[in-house]
Amino acid sequence: MPELFRARGLGHAFRDGAAGLADIDFSLDDGEFVLVAGRNGSGKTLLARHLVGLSAPTSGELLFRGERLGKDKRALRSAVGYVFQDTDAQILGQTVAEDVAFGPANLGLPPDEIERRTLEALRTARLEDSGSRRPETLSGGEKRRLAIAGVLAAEPDCLILDEPFANLDLESIQDIARLCAELKARGTTLIVVTHELEKIFPLADRLIVLDHGRLCFDGAPSAPEPEFFAGHGLACPYEGFFPWAFRRAP
Repeated sequence: MPELFRARGLGHAFRDGAAGLADIDFSLDDGEFVLVAGRNGSGKTLLARHLVGLSAPTSGELLFRGERLGKDKRALRSAVGYVFQDTDAQILGQTVAEDVAFGPANLGLPPDEIERRTLEALRTARLEDSGSRRPETLSGGEKRRLAIAGVLAAEPDCLILDEPFANLDLESIQDIARLCAELKARGTTLIVVTHELEKIFPLADRLIVLDHGRLCFDGAPSAPEPEFFAGHGLACPYEGFFPWAFRRAP
């Protein structure tokens, strides 16, 4: 598969000198479903911000489709969509449909294409009957799906979801997991940043674990021993509580 991202010695130092990321090396290919996990403060959201161009390395480099990222990030931002953990900050429209249409309209697309993308994104997020509703009337899970729909309407090649299960009830968690499964089946590249591995683990092709800004695992999700997860502040995902929960092979 074509390479989407490559990090070489990627580092990020904060103004006080503390290392948010240190010497990160990895590559991500088109079509992968990758989980980026770690305890709070591990650097996983900071890494996601680098992948979408919201932060810049203080050492090393990050390549997108073989080209080192510079000041011009238009190609990156048209190809990679990012859904923040705080979805309220990402919702801008007066109605659900208006919010989803904002991205395509901002691209300068013709009205019929904006409408097509809006309706398709609403259907994918299972919000097709909520287009006329005001976003503030939605539940937390519906708002999360609305934020995803708004990004999908721009038709990115890659979707990054930052803590998509945070503060959601069981039904909403299942809705987000099913949406991820559908996007994976379509071939969308997915990067899910989470410390709640058990909620999405069976769908992943690959697991990346960060701790204190360093990459401490990159490989098959089923490879680590259960003790590994506890050692990095994560619940073991091999025995989840969902119907599709992963079962570790004997």
